[in-house]
Amino acid sequence: MQRIERKLFRLQDEIAALERAERLAREELGYHQHLNDDAQRDAVVSDLPIDRADARETAGDVARFERHIAMLRKKRARLEEQRKMLLARLE
Repeated sequence: MQRIERKLFRLQDEIAALERAERLAREELGYHQHLNDDAQRDAVVSDLPIDRADARETAGDVARFERHIAMLRKKRARLEEQRKMLLARLE
């Protein structure tokens, strides 16, 4: 019984850490989306090679953060499923 409880506490700590990481990543994604919006607009308006390169770079940053957030959510969902199974065993 105590072993399951220890696992549950550990899982809960890991889930909380992933939730914090996801919240921070979403906030940073918003920042990068704002930069990307500006860079895309500048690339269209100026049509300069440096602005187009900047637009590609910022778009890559946005995509990278979106993948990171998706990975965090997937990990959290897996841990929540493990927690659910342990709780069922505890009953």
